[in-house]
Amino acid sequence: PKNGKATNGKVESPLRSPLPASNSGPASVRPYRATKRADDSINSRNGTEEDGNENDVASETEDGGPQMEIEIETEEEEETAANDAPPITDGSDTDVMPRQSESARLQRARRILARLEVAKADDEKVKAPPPPPPADRMSRDRFANGAKVAAPTLTYDPQRSEKLLLRRPAKWIWRNVEIALPLFGWGCGVVADLSSELAAPTAAYGERRATLLRRRRARQLLSIITNLGPAIIKAGQALSSRPDLLPREYLEELQKLQDDVPRYDDAVAFAIVEQELGKPFEELFQLIGDGPVAAASIGQVYKARLRIPQKENVVVALKIQRPECEAIVALDLYVLRWWSGVANAFVRLLGRDIDVQAIIDDFGELIYRELDYVAEAANANKFMELYGSVEDVFVPKVYEELTTAKVLTMEWVEGYRLTDTDALDVQNISREKLVDTLVQCSLRQILENGFFHADPHGGNLLATPDGRLCYLDFGMVSYAAQNQRNGFLLAVIHMINRDWPEIVLLYQRLGFIPEDTDLREIEVALEGALPDVLNADVSELNFKNVINKLGDIMYKYPFSLPPFYISIIRCLGVLEGVAIQIDPTFRIINDAYPYIASRLLTDPEEEMQEALRRLALTNDGKLRWNRLEGLLENANSSSGYDVTIALDLLVDYILSEEGEPLLQDLGRQSVDGADALGVDVVQYATSLLRAVLAQDAAAVANTLAILQELTRRGPKADQETPPETSPETEAKVPEPSPATRRLWKVAALLGGGEDPLGALQRADPGRFVPILQRLGGDGRVQVVLMEVLAKLGERALSRTLRAAFGLPPPTFREGESES
Repeated sequence: PKNGKATNGKVESPLRSPLPASNSGPASVRPYRATKRADDSINSRNGTEEDGNENDVASETEDGGPQMEIEIETEEEEETAANDAPPITDGSDTDVMPRQSESARLQRARRILARLEVAKADDEKVKAPPPPPPADRMSRDRFANGAKVAAPTLTYDPQRSEKLLLRRPAKWIWRNVEIALPLFGWGCGVVADLSSELAAPTAAYGERRATLLRRRRARQLLSIITNLGPAIIKAGQALSSRPDLLPREYLEELQKLQDDVPRYDDAVAFAIVEQELGKPFEELFQLIGDGPVAAASIGQVYKARLRIPQKENVVVALKIQRPECEAIVALDLYVLRWWSGVANAFVRLLGRDIDVQAIIDDFGELIYRELDYVAEAANANKFMELYGSVEDVFVPKVYEELTTAKVLTMEWVEGYRLTDTDALDVQNISREKLVDTLVQCSLRQILENGFFHADPHGGNLLATPDGRLCYLDFGMVSYAAQNQRNGFLLAVIHMINRDWPEIVLLYQRLGFIPEDTDLREIEVALEGALPDVLNADVSELNFKNVINKLGDIMYKYPFSLPPFYISIIRCLGVLEGVAIQIDPTFRIINDAYPYIASRLLTDPEEEMQEALRRLALTNDGKLRWNRLEGLLENANSSSGYDVTIALDLLVDYILSEEGEPLLQDLGRQSVDGADALGVDVVQYATSLLRAVLAQDAAAVANTLAILQELTRRGPKADQETPPETSPETEAKVPEPSPATRRLWKVAALLGGGEDPLGALQRADPGRFVPILQRLGGDGRVQVVLMEVLAKLGERALSRTLRAAFGLPPPTFREGESES
């Protein structure tokens, strides 16, 4: 035969060892990877067949391992072997199986098929993927390439899902019907309600009727979503934080959605653990209790005890994902995305610039992050790294060696729900302290680091027996960049300052409002809606009321909120709701204001400094003392506030050309304050001197008591009388002048408290020396100081002369000499 030799009834091929012609069974299989046809392999051997080399062909993989050698026969070789083989008989003279070409070809085909199957199996073994890297390395890798939130292995890809599901029309068509029919009925009802509103006899009647009908349709939508499964429930929960998409009635109803889903069988859950971790459940864990302790739309949680070496008896929380969860979510997202394309057409008809399909894609990315438990573990580790050292905050440990994409093992935490007030009282856990810890930690997350827990509802928070706040469930975390954090902070400041043009411009810079929008209409709408809720004191501001009013405007005008802003609104709204259940008087804006004041006074970024100037200065550059006092007072109650940083930034502004009006105003204010303080001091000193000269011991003691009281507590008329001060002494303390009161209070706040003498005693003078040196070395400041001293001298001389001649004391205009 071609490329081989027939010798003594044998057919030799350069690709295999000599095979006896009488062997009609399956060809032997030896190590070799059959990746080429016989002729190609022969030609690649550089003439081995011409050399008559009959040795086996040896080959290795790239890493030096053995490959699979398969005996490959050419068609001519197979036919020759079959024809040369002796006939099979039953001992008689008649052949049982005559030699026929059809039979030989069938046998040859069977043998080749068997060899190829073996080759394929062995080849797959050689090409098997390497074992996955350790979970801890996987966790760290989720923040590679600058990722701010842990990236899931399986990301949401709508195009890939579409290609896969288009091949299975029966599957998605039925699900489409399940989702579309109830939603279509609801949509028809909405259209009918709009027609009824347009037909109303008066606008006021139409608006009242529209509100009632929207509430009814919102309840109907809530009922529909509740019955459509976990993925649709998650979508409804996401919509509950979108005031730019839905009116208030819908937001309030959708916020009632809960992950109320049935539990799946324990045997199925334990099989998933075995499949993911490679060992039976019983070898790794000992179940505590009967069944799961909690069940949600994506997975359910078990309490278990570890059985692995060096960690025996450690109690853990074991979260196991539902079977086929990703397939179910992908199917529902595909259906929702298809219908969102239809919704886009209707939205455009209404004149709204909203891409509903992009909203579904954002939701898809969010829920796919929750489907990957390794990403959740990475987020938990990042959260512990950033906030685990915060006082009174506890973050449970992740056991990464027992964590995969579908199984998450974390430290079990014993604790009490924050809303379980009876248990907190029995354990003597301070509710006020828990709320303060929750607020301060959340503000640090959102406004300082940007990496924050986006779902701090009551089920994800615990109070530990020692009174610490424990965070759970890190599947939903978000990140806000520095400019986004500053934008949110500035929005709050402009809102409190009622600076409507600035807040609208800020929203446009952040991309909430299209460039070609008429901003004046939105300014008027804000000015008409928000003062009702902003007229209250900061301590009474309710975040939910503010967001509701703001949401009405965002729904009416072409707003489109980015994911980071939605996450912040959701986080703060949920946080205030939880805190109010613990403390009914709680207000998130009031508790957040000290941190905001501290950031305003100490943040050197231009946007923040501009906001501070708009808040604390008038249009002509003069200081608004009441606002400055309020900022200083609030900032002093914020942890981490450093007054020297605030003074440094103030000096930077004063020494700039832009700060010239403020410098002149401070000079005038200093003249008035120092003059008033001097008059008060002279009065008390004169009283004391007269008592001493008259040798009136009672009068001396009384005057000294008054001076001691003033220096101890400062001139605050609204302060309660300290118990050690007698009513007689308190009655004789004169009312200080406004300038003295202001100077005294500002000095106390700059010193870090409300007690001026104590503040001076606690203050480190060395911290203020560089600031004073900078001021003293500036020529303009020196000129202003000389003017202040000159005017004070003029006033002192005028008062002295008038007193000497028995004339009434002089009157002065602000910062001026005698008028």
